Amino acid sequence: MSHTLKQGAWLSDGSSAIGEIVAGLGYDFVVLDIEHGSFDLSILERFIPLLKGLGLEVLSKVLVPERGAIQQALDFGSDGVIIPHIESVEHAKRITDFAKFPPLGSRSLAGGRTMSYRGYSDEWIAAQDRDIKVFPMVEDPGALRDVEAIAALPTVDGIFIGPGDLAAMSGRGAYRQTEADFDDFRKVIAAARANDKPWVLPAWTTIEKEFAIAENADYVLLTMQHAAISEGYGNARALMDDLIAKAPVPAAS
Repeated sequence: MSHTLKQGAWLSDGSSAIGEIVAGLGYDFVVLDIEHGSFDLSILERFIPLLKGLGLEVLSKVLVPERGAIQQALDFGSDGVIIPHIESVEHAKRITDFAKFPPLGSRSLAGGRTMSYRGYSDEWIAAQDRDIKVFPMVEDPGALRDVEAIAALPTVDGIFIGPGDLAAMSGRGAYRQTEADFDDFRKVIAAARANDKPWVLPAWTTIEKEFAIAENADYVLLTMQHAAISEGYGNARALMDDLIAKAPVPAAS
């Protein structure tokens, strides 16, 4: 597999302005955090085609590891799904089946956007199964234990690393980018590479970004929407406070 690093942004709500800003800055893809964000179905139905129209690849982190959540994200036009809370290879096999059509999986056929509001053919089904990306998350110790078998599943197109939950559920407490964390990441990376499949890392800090570069990541998320907004407003306020502190005191009149 030829290597191309894709740089992405994490979105938590359906702001079209944020989507336009991210696209204008040259980001390659976005992750829609449906699980923890403020998306509802009517927002997603409109927001996903807008983002794709801006040239962004859209990966949806679905609400729950269930058929309905996965199929809705795909029916609205997502280029792929990120599936949280995978517990084992058996669980991964059952859940990722929902994202692929028979005979590979058990995704349900439905007319609509993905079919250009027309019919479908065997060729269309094959193209969907080939092009739609299915990324189970490794954020549970059971998924980490089974990561080699998970990565080998024909219904899995890559692996998404969930650093925070993986650290907490492994007994390390809050995620602090320790060597133990990176050792877990390397297990995921080795499994993905052994199966010629990409892997995704949320890399909010410099050390995570450096790790992603060193390990030839395929997809790297650079920042979260609300963190980026908070940082921007915070920097502006800090700058103004600093200028006020350094300003000469006006002479008494």
